[in-house]
Amino acid sequence: QIFNQHNAEAPNLEQAFHRMAQMEPNLDHDVSWFLLPSYWAKMVVALTSFLCFANSYDGDFVFDDSEAIINNKDLRAETPLGDLWYHDFWGSKLSSNTSHKSYRPLTVLTFRINYLFAGGFYPVGFHVINIILHCTISVLMVDVFSILLGGLQFSNKGRRLNLAPKSSLLAALLFAVHPVHTECVAGIVGRADLLCALFFLLSFLGYCKAFRENKEGHTFSVFWVLVSVVLGAIAMLCKEQGITILGLNAVFDALVINKINLLELIRKLLYKDKSLENAGLLRKGLLFRITLLMCGGAGILYIRWRIMGTGPPAFTEVDNPASFADSLFVRAINYNYYYSLNAWLLLCPWWLCFDWSMGCIPLIKSVSDWRIIALAALWFCLIGLICQALCSEDSHKRRILTLGLGFLIIPFLPASNLFFRVGFVVAERVIYLPSIGYCILFTYGFSLLSKQAKKKKILAVAVLGILLINVMRCALRSSQWRSEEQLFRSALSVCPLNAKVHYNVGKNLADKGNQSAAIKYYREAVRLNPKYVHAMNNLGNILKERNELHEAEELLSLAVQIQPDFAAAWMNLGIVQNSLRRFEEAEQSYWTAIKHRKKYPDCYYNLGRLYADLNRHIDALNAWRNATVLKPEHSLAWNNMIILLDNTGNLAQAEAVGREALELIPNDHSLMFSLANVLGKSQKYKESEALFLKAIKANPNAASYHGNLAVLYHRWGNLDLAKKHYEVSLKLDPMAPGTKENYNLLRRKLEQLQKKGG
Repeated sequence: QIFNQHNAEAPNLEQAFHRMAQMEPNLDHDVSWFLLPSYWAKMVVALTSFLCFANSYDGDFVFDDSEAIINNKDLRAETPLGDLWYHDFWGSKLSSNTSHKSYRPLTVLTFRINYLFAGGFYPVGFHVINIILHCTISVLMVDVFSILLGGLQFSNKGRRLNLAPKSSLLAALLFAVHPVHTECVAGIVGRADLLCALFFLLSFLGYCKAFRENKEGHTFSVFWVLVSVVLGAIAMLCKEQGITILGLNAVFDALVINKINLLELIRKLLYKDKSLENAGLLRKGLLFRITLLMCGGAGILYIRWRIMGTGPPAFTEVDNPASFADSLFVRAINYNYYYSLNAWLLLCPWWLCFDWSMGCIPLIKSVSDWRIIALAALWFCLIGLICQALCSEDSHKRRILTLGLGFLIIPFLPASNLFFRVGFVVAERVIYLPSIGYCILFTYGFSLLSKQAKKKKILAVAVLGILLINVMRCALRSSQWRSEEQLFRSALSVCPLNAKVHYNVGKNLADKGNQSAAIKYYREAVRLNPKYVHAMNNLGNILKERNELHEAEELLSLAVQIQPDFAAAWMNLGIVQNSLRRFEEAEQSYWTAIKHRKKYPDCYYNLGRLYADLNRHIDALNAWRNATVLKPEHSLAWNNMIILLDNTGNLAQAEAVGREALELIPNDHSLMFSLANVLGKSQKYKESEALFLKAIKANPNAASYHGNLAVLYHRWGNLDLAKKHYEVSLKLDPMAPGTKENYNLLRRKLEQLQKKGG
C-alpha cells in the first residue's frame, strides 16, 4: 500500500497514515508472536541464521566444488579477467558444444577474489563468505516481508513504515532457518544462489524506493526503477533466476501500488470494457513502469543470448529422464510430480539429498501409479489458493495470497522445464528464492489460525518448536556437507536407487585407498544404471590395478560402446590392452581417445609407454614430447624421456631434456634424480652429487636415491661416502636390486686397501 501527499499537507500526514492503517486489516493484530524493535529483530534473525550454518565454516570442497572451483582455470591469475564473460560457470567456453550454458560471471569473479586473498584453494574463506551472505539475505528479508505482509507506506520524513513487525520477524526467521537452504550455504557452489538472492532482494527494495515521494512531489522515481532493472541484471549475472525479479516487481506494482483487482481486470479484458483506466492499468504511471521493466528484461535476455549463442545446453537422459520421454503425457505427469516434490521439501525438509537424478525418482508411466496422489494434492492446494487470491472480497487477503504465490512460482519458472530442458530432476538450491513465497503463505496461515484459536500461546509455542527443529536440522545437515564421505553416505538412505550416490561413495572410498569397498559401490551403481559409463570406467580402472584385466576390458569396451566419444575410457582400455600385450589394439584405442580429446597429455604419455615397450624409441619420444607441450608440468613424461635417452646412450640429449624439465618443475625430486644419473655417467660428478643430495633432501626415504649416490661416490673414489649411502639404501630397502652386490664389492675393495695400508 502506498500513500503520497504534497509537502503542503505534511503536518497531517502521520494522522492520515494511522487512519489508513486502521482502515485495512493489520496482519499483526491476529499474530501471537514477539514484538521487537526493528534493530533487535534483525539482530535476532542474523544470529539465528548464523547458528544454523556456522559449523560448515571449516568444511572441505565437496561434490560440484571440485569442478566449479578447484578445476576451474578462471579462478587463476593467469586467466585474463575478460575471459570470465565468455566462459560458463565451470570454466568452459560458452560456444562449446559441451557447455552447460550456465552464465554466472559475477559468481565466478567472487570465487576468484576468494582464491586471490586466500593464496590458494583453502575452503574456509569460501565457506565464511557463504555464511555471511545468507545472514545478510536473512536480515534483508525482515524489510522485504514487512512490505509484502504489511504494505508499502512512508512517513513524512521519507522513512518506510513497518506495519507488520511481528509477522515480518516470523517470516524472516522461517526463511533464515529453513533446512532446504543448506545446500546453498554449506556447498560453496551455492554462492550463485546466494548472490542472486542478494541482488534480487536489493532490486525489489530499490523498486519500492521509487515510490517514496521526492522533493518535487512526483509520485514515483524513474531513477529507482532503472536502478531496480540494473540490480536485476546483476542478479541474473550471478544466476539465471535473477531475471524473474523484474516480473515480480511488475506484479507488486499492480497489486500493491495500483491495487488492481486481477479478477475484475480479467473480466474487463474479456468483455472489452473501455473503462480499463478505472481498473488501475493506466493510473500512476503503471504502464510506463511495466514498459521500462519489460524493455530492461528483454535487453538483458538479448545480450545474454548473444553471448551464450543459440544452441541449447547439452544434457543427458540420466540428468533429467522425464524430459526425454516420448509421450507428452508422461512428461507432463512427471514434471508435475517434480513440482509436488519441491513443494514437499518446503513443507517437510527432512529427506534432503545432494543429487536427485539417475533413478532416485523413477518415472511415472501410468495413472495407476499411486504417486499421482501427490500431483492431485499439489493442484488441489494451488487451485484453492489461486481462487482465494482472485475471488476473495478481502483485498488484504487477495494481496498477500497473490504475492505469496507470485514469489513461490515465478522464481521457480526457470527450473520448471516449461521453457527449456534443465539438467536436474529436483535441486534443493533452486528453492532458495521460491521459499520466500512459502514463508509468506505460512505466516499468513499462522495469522488465520491465531485469529481462530482460543489458546494463542500454544500455537505460538508450536511455531517456535518448528523453528527450533529447523535450526537443529540445519546444523545436522551442515555437518553432513562438511566432507564428501558424510555427504554421499547421507544420501544412501534418502535415494538408495540413485546410481550417482553409489558412484560417489565408491569414488570417495577409492580416493582413500579402500578399493575393495569401492568396487562394491561401483558394481551397485552399474547394476542400478547399466549405461553408467563413468562407473564402468572407474570400476575398470580399479580392476586393472588389481590385475583383473579381462573383466576390466569387458567393462571399458562396454563403456566406449555406449558412449563412443568417451576419451578417458578409450585411454584406459588401451592401458588394459597394452597389459594384455595386444599392442596394435592398444595403439588404436589410444589414438581414438586422442581423436575425441585432442589435448590429452595423459593419453600421449601412455602412448609413449606403448611405443617404448615396442622399442619404437623415436615415436615414444615424440609422444612424450606432445604430453609435455600440452602439460608442461607432466613429470612422468619428462622423466621417461630422460631415462630413454640415457638408456640409449644419448647422454647429451638426455642432459638437455633434464635441464629443460627442471626449469619448468624445479622442485621435482624424481627429475633431479634422473638428471643426476645422466650427469654422473657424463663424469660431471660435482653437479651430479649436488642434484642427488637435493633429491634426497626432498625425499630422504627413497632407497634408490641413496643407492645411486653411493654408486656415484664409488666411481668418483669417495669410498667412505659411498659406503655410508650404500648402508642407508640397504637399511631402507634390504632387497634393493644391485645395491647389495655393489656394497659387497666396495667392502672387498676397502678390505684390500686396508691390507695394502697395513
